[in-house]
Amino acid sequence: MIFQLNSSLLDACVLAVLMKSDTYGYELTQNLKNSINVSESTLYPVLRRLQKNNFLETYDNEFQGRNRRYYKITNEGKKQLKEYNEEWEIYKNKIENILGGSLE
Repeated sequence: MIFQLNSSLLDACVLAVLMKSDTYGYELTQNLKNSINVSESTLYPVLRRLQKNNFLETYDNEFQGRNRRYYKITNEGKKQLKEYNEEWEIYKNKIENILGGSLE
């Protein structure tokens, strides 16, 4: 894909995936890779930022003798995702108007 993701859009994508279910970092990366080009090295700073802003919380679960860190969206994260979705609709419509040739 030739279009670049900015940090807000990447945050929105992460929150949207976590809205469906809690998940651990590798699984989250794999889910996102189905739609966008993102690496684990890109994703972990995003997760830390979202956690710092109280949009995510973490917990550990043991899996095959090792701990996995799971990420869970918070109520603040759900509010932020709603705001991202509203802003995305406005932005998407403006870009579609430009690309579709019907400038307003």
